[in-house]
Amino acid sequence: MKRFFGKHLSRTAFLALVSTALAGPNTGRAEEGMWTFDHLPIAAMQSAYHFTPTPEWIRHVIQSSARLAEGCSASFVSADGLVMTNHHCANSCLAALSDKAHDYFRDGFYTKSLAEERQCPGMELDRLDSISDVSTQVEAETKGKNASAYSAAMQAIESRLTKDCLQGDAAHWRCDMVSLYHGGQTALYRYRRYQDVRIVMAPEQGIAFFGGDPDNFSYPRYDIDLSMLRVYENGKPVHTPYLQFDINGPSEHELVFTSGNPGRTERGLPAAALAFQRDVINPTVIALLSVREGMLWQYARESAEHEKQAEDELFSVQNSLKSYSGTQSALRTSDIVERRAKEDAALQAWIDADPARRQEFGTPFATVNKAIATQRKLFTQNIALRMALDGLAGEAMTLVNGAAERSKPDAKRNAGYHDAQLGEIEAALGAKTPVYPELETTSLALSLTTLRQLMGADDPLVQMTLGHESPDALAARLVHETKLADPAVRLALWKGGQDAINASSDPMIVFARRLHPSLVTLRDLMRDEVSAPLHKAEGAIARTRFAQAKAEGRLDALYPDATFSPRLSYGTVRGWTQNGKTIPAFTDFAGMYRHATGSAPFNLPQRWLDAKGRLNLSTHLDFVSTNDIVGGNSGSPVLNREGHAVGLIFDGNLPSLAGDLYYDITSNRAVSTDTSAIIAALRHVYDEQTLADELTKGHR
Repeated sequence: MKRFFGKHLSRTAFLALVSTALAGPNTGRAEEGMWTFDHLPIAAMQSAYHFTPTPEWIRHVIQSSARLAEGCSASFVSADGLVMTNHHCANSCLAALSDKAHDYFRDGFYTKSLAEERQCPGMELDRLDSISDVSTQVEAETKGKNASAYSAAMQAIESRLTKDCLQGDAAHWRCDMVSLYHGGQTALYRYRRYQDVRIVMAPEQGIAFFGGDPDNFSYPRYDIDLSMLRVYENGKPVHTPYLQFDINGPSEHELVFTSGNPGRTERGLPAAALAFQRDVINPTVIALLSVREGMLWQYARESAEHEKQAEDELFSVQNSLKSYSGTQSALRTSDIVERRAKEDAALQAWIDADPARRQEFGTPFATVNKAIATQRKLFTQNIALRMALDGLAGEAMTLVNGAAERSKPDAKRNAGYHDAQLGEIEAALGAKTPVYPELETTSLALSLTTLRQLMGADDPLVQMTLGHESPDALAARLVHETKLADPAVRLALWKGGQDAINASSDPMIVFARRLHPSLVTLRDLMRDEVSAPLHKAEGAIARTRFAQAKAEGRLDALYPDATFSPRLSYGTVRGWTQNGKTIPAFTDFAGMYRHATGSAPFNLPQRWLDAKGRLNLSTHLDFVSTNDIVGGNSGSPVLNREGHAVGLIFDGNLPSLAGDLYYDITSNRAVSTDTSAIIAALRHVYDEQTLADELTKGHR
């Protein structure tokens, strides 16, 4: 397989790929879109901003960008493997490394030498190496197949393509088959894997999340949501291309770019799927998250130790809750579902108007409606069962399910368990992340109680899960008696395969074995009766939209929904008008100090209070831009025309929460920390002169 972006880059091969990216008439609506690197809106950029990225510019951005497998974006910012991402993207690392004497999550983590940098348990960083369009192979394998036959064909083609892509070296490469345009196109993404990722520096939570939940998804903001990592290989820092750090940050109205991995958008979903989210999924998830937030809130207030144990998960739950609530508000208060229904009807009418189109595309919206109806029936059982597999119970199910899957030929395994993906699972199982028995018990008890509440005490699944024990008693027994908190035990069971799982008397494994048949039955139903027909129908819808756009000369406006794969967006640094009030693009240190009240969550860390006299208070701190982003873009670098880093994405504003569904340039804004603030903080607050020098080396 050709390597376009890695160390073994063939210039001819790379230019051939990029020429494909530059060739299309991509004059899409300025600033909307999360574009794949092999399909950039070159003409639109040139038309709106007189900027045409060269093949070298594109290559450099790709090679300098990265993603964290757990769900964030990042970028290389020095020749010695230094990586910039958000503080909240390193929360799990900071929490895992903390001990009774250190709370790195709250108090920060600082180093003066490479020897003091510490490995983040289970953290993986991936850097894009190549993109291959495999749509033809996938279509050939799945044509004419439905339900379980379609699922089996997809499993087989994914197995073959990812295995070939790895070339027998899963330790250094990762390969993902990515569905774009809801199945209208399939791509194979190959990444260089790095599994020795070490924390270098992270500030206090009090400045990384200054303003706390009240300011979350709001603006103005006054945060330095930053962490610095370093990637190692064979015990030494890696050497990759990197983004030069601009110490001055951006200017208002400047053209800027975001290179990141937006998680998932639903701008192309049919109306039936959107309505199902609005009426069923979101209300249920919001209710469950609210209960979990309350549990964590109460647990954290029982002692200082409990507060430290719960802070990472509480932050995550609160963030998710606000995100889901924002999306739900957009679905409830806008007419998007109704508008999408009219668009769906118009597209089906366009299909029906031509017998050849009817023959080619069929009735995909009817298929969607049928699949969604099945999903509605299975939804409560699906979410309830997965709730029961919380924490160590989830690890146990990974072991049980993994043993069952690995006993099959690779081509017949479910997604996630192909040979190409096993290394990631093994790394996660072997990660030395701390387990807190009291929190684990409380959390599992809540999950089991939720299972009973959702399904009813007389439901066979509930009775099989709980037996004659209460949720509290079962959770306490499982957590107290299991040995799965020890990564060595988990790895031994993983490597022992089905025989080890069958022989195990560990109560968590016994629990997972008991639930596994129900999980398999439900998973197969969801895969064959929901996911497979939806994937096939949505692919047909996407191909129809392509055909219609081509016939009407509108191919320029098409970009795929986000899939947590590398994308580039572009926009300008500028504020917006809200309720008749102009919201400026920039905040500064002076505003931060004015914003501080001395009481949580508006209390500044002592370092910042002490440093006030050493700072230029007019230095830009945070800024907003029109870049099209969603969750997963956390940690993305903001770049200028020269491809230099001028900011670090860490949030969006409240209107951007509807970004999963649509983009509105009048109010959607990405929120970033200014690079000038990062350098000022390192030099004048944290006395991290060596780190600041590494970032600014070669700056002109």
